Order: sequence, then structure tokens, then C-alpha cells
Amino acid sequence: MMAETSASAADTHTPRWGMVIDVNRCVGCQTCTIACKHANDTLPGVQWRQVIDVETGAFPDVERLFLVTGCQHCAEPPCVPVCPTGATTQRADGLVVQDYDICIGCAYCAVACPYQARTIAHDQRWYYGQETRQEQAVKHEERLGVAQKCSFCKERVDDGLARGLKPGVDPEATPACSAACIAQAIQFGDFKDPQSNVSVLVRDHPHFQLNAELGTDPQIKYLYTTPAVPGRAAGAAEADEERLSDPSNPLVGKLQTLWDWRAAMNWIFGGISSGMAALAWLASLAGIVPADRVPAAQFGAALLMAVGLFFVFLKIGRKLRFWRALSRPQTSWMTREMYAVGAFYAAVLANLLWPGAAMSMLAGVFALVFLFCQAKILHLARGISAWRAPLVPWMIFASGLLEGLGLLTLVLLWTDGVRTPAPSLALAAVALAAVNAGLWGAYRASAASAGIVPLSRRLIGRISLPLHLVGHAFPGALFMLALASPDIARVCLGAGSVAALAGGVFWKFRLIARGGYQQGFSMPMLPQRGSGTRAAPVRAG
Repeated sequence: MMAETSASAADTHTPRWGMVIDVNRCVGCQTCTIACKHANDTLPGVQWRQVIDVETGAFPDVERLFLVTGCQHCAEPPCVPVCPTGATTQRADGLVVQDYDICIGCAYCAVACPYQARTIAHDQRWYYGQETRQEQAVKHEERLGVAQKCSFCKERVDDGLARGLKPGVDPEATPACSAACIAQAIQFGDFKDPQSNVSVLVRDHPHFQLNAELGTDPQIKYLYTTPAVPGRAAGAAEADEERLSDPSNPLVGKLQTLWDWRAAMNWIFGGISSGMAALAWLASLAGIVPADRVPAAQFGAALLMAVGLFFVFLKIGRKLRFWRALSRPQTSWMTREMYAVGAFYAAVLANLLWPGAAMSMLAGVFALVFLFCQAKILHLARGISAWRAPLVPWMIFASGLLEGLGLLTLVLLWTDGVRTPAPSLALAAVALAAVNAGLWGAYRASAASAGIVPLSRRLIGRISLPLHLVGHAFPGALFMLALASPDIARVCLGAGSVAALAGGVFWKFRLIARGGYQQGFSMPMLPQRGSGTRAAPVRAG
């Protein structure tokens, strides 16, 4: 009876696959990277498993080690909820996997990943410059233009289980990198099995997780001690600002290029258009804009929004699949943005056909929803520290309103549609300029405590003064001057509006296209080895 119960428990057991990597054992031979390439047929320049050569310290206190990195198959993977198509999912056994057939290549998962574990290859490349028979036989056209990543060799694991093999013990059922490691530095197994090799290792030895402060609970755990030599905590040398600002440091994240100027254009045009559509409606309630002009203003905003969405379309890798981005409203703000766009356009069209306060209100409200979605999309790109800071959603939202007010003012001045010339518009603009200035100042001041990496903090510092002058102080002063001098109010309102627009365009482009540095790798503990104070203690006898 007990045997039957034990067998039943084994049948219903759901494993939690993970790895334990011993930093002391790894010799940097790169066998795991080659085994991964061979097993998964990855293209030139695409490495699902990498070994980073790390040097730290200053002579004579120096140390060298090798750090194996790749997808961490997090318990709380930030890449899964953001995916708008459901292409990135987490299996019951914890493996984070990718469905290449429904991925659109939007790269949201890549910027959400704090471990630089995602790649998008748009073109078929060959190792020797031209196609070989071997590469022809194993090429994967389904991976082009979409996100790809390590899957812990799920096919090997699943096939091995079906054959009665034990992953982590039997090489044929174990991920290729672990099975090939010449130093047995990479161990694979079931963290839910207390007797598995990985469970025993983390139970009996001190260990750490990469970037654990982000709350992802990565399922690759690193050992850093030996029985004879305890490890050490990262010190001042590892936290040195210059070292963490050096792009040649392999632990420092590189500038992401997947969300480039085209993505920046989406936030720029999206903020201006949604802000204008919402404020046209609000201005009509305040009696500033004639109600009969709101439909035309919101239609113009819809055209601008379409420009931003077109840049998004240019950015995705599999353009004909764009409709699949409607699939995940339950988790993805990108999907919710698409629904907000649809609702906004429907309301704008209805307002053109049947003008009225109700339709203007609906279009204005859906424009605000769209702007909120844009704010959340950038904020949830957790792999980019400058974007995930707590103030970023508020900055996107407030900036969109200021930019929208600026464009609306220019349109009204051009069409002579201002019913109450300076006071109401100017007061609103001054308030929004002040709010935006305060938010950016707080963002910069809290950048270090918010975990923004030094390279991004440097860019934020460089652009702060011109932004405050052009995008905040200059518009605020001109709008105030419009209040004080009615004779030149129109000129001041126009110039201030142009400056407000320029400021919003400036900071969004710089922060998205030029300030999106990846998280990099944070090692809280290291082996005690090297020279000087890093040297291991002399063994007795």
C-alpha cells in the first residue's frame, strides 16, 4: 500500500527545474556556449548561454572569475505578463518558453528582461559568409524576426522524461550546457525534490542570485565558496561609480537597440496626440474652445496618433502578425493600448458623424486611457532601469498633457479659435510646466536610490539643464508673460507652446533611444581568490 502511495505521489509531482552554477569551478572554457549552439542551432552572434570574463579590483588587489549567464527562468518572470500575444509563457515546471509561431517581434520581452537573455535576429546569417549544407539542414526560419531565448533545452528534458530518464543525472535528458560542462560547474535538477543535486547544493552551500533585488526570483543560483576558502561580499571596488560606468566592463549593461528611434517616435506622437484630444474636450467644458471645434481637433489628434502607431508597425519583426497583439488584455499593457486605440478611433469617428458633448467626452476619456497605457508600457520594461523608475509613468502622463496643450494652443492660434484668449490656457500651461519640472527634478534626484544604472544617470544629468530651460522654464515664463501682457499674448502663447513641445520631444527621444541601458549583472558575493587582499588564505600544512 505504501509503495502504491509513493508511486502515485511521484506521478503527480510537478518539478521546478533550475540550475546551480559554481563560480569557483567554472574555468571559462566556453564549452557550454558551444554545446548550446550545437544543440539549438543558433545563428552567428546569437548566444543563449554566455560566459562572461570578469576582472575586478585594482593592482595589487585583483581578481578574475567567469560568470555563466543566460535566461534565468525566473519564478516571477517579467517577460511573461508584458507579452501582447502570449508567445512567452511559463510552464507548470517553471520553464519560461517561447512560441515562435505567434511572436510578432515587438521586443517587449527583451526590454522587460533584466538578464539580457533575449535576442531578435531579422536576417539569416551564415558562419562562413555563405550557406553550408549543415546550416541548411538545421536552419530555423521560424526564429527570424521574433524573440528567441534559452529554454533549458526543454525538448531534451521532455524527451528524457518520456523515456524514463532523470534530468540532471542522465546526460541525454539534461540541458546541453550542463551535460557538456567539463568542470561540472553547471548542475541541473529539480528544486522541488529535496534529494536532487541542485537542492542539496543550495541547502548545503551559500549561494546568490543575479539581480535578486528586482524580485524576479531567478532559478539559476550561484555558489561562490569552497570548503577551504569562504567567499566574500562585494566591496567598494565592485560598487565604484567609474567601474560601473565603463561600457567595457562585462557586468555593465549595454545600450539596448531593440526599442530605437521608432519606439521613441511612438511615445512622442502618442503623448502629443492623446494629450491634445483629451485637452480639447476639457477646454470645451471650460468654455475655452467652441464645442463645435472639438471633433476636428480630435480628428487631427487621431491622425497624429496614427503616425506614432505606424512607427510601431515599422519596428515589429513579423508585421503581418500584428493582429495577434490583441491577444493578452488580461496582462499586457501593450494589448490594452491597442484596445484603447480602437475605442478612441471609434469615438472620434462617431463624433465626426454625430457631433455632441457625449462623443467628445468619450474620445477625450479614451485618449487619456491610451496615454495611461503608454505610461505603463514603458514603466514595465523592467530590464531598463531608467524606464522602470517609479516616477516614469507620471512623467509620461504629465508630459503628454503639456505637449497636447501646446499643440492645441498652436492650432487655436492658427485658426483663431480661442474664445478666451490668454488667461485660462496660460494658467493651465504654467501649472503643467511646473508639474513636469518638479517630476523631472525628483526623477533625477532619486535616480540612484531608484536603482537607475550609472550610464543612464549620466545621460539624465546631461539633458536635465537644457530640458529645464527649454521645456519647463522657457514655456512657463512665456505663458506667465502672456498673462501679464495681453498685447503680446498670442506671440507668447505660440512661442511657449513650441518650447513645451520641443521639451517633450527632447527628453523622450533621449531617454528611450539613447538612455535605455540594460540592467547589467549585480554580484553581491564573489569567490575569494586572486592577489593581494583578494588572495585565498594560505592552506595549513
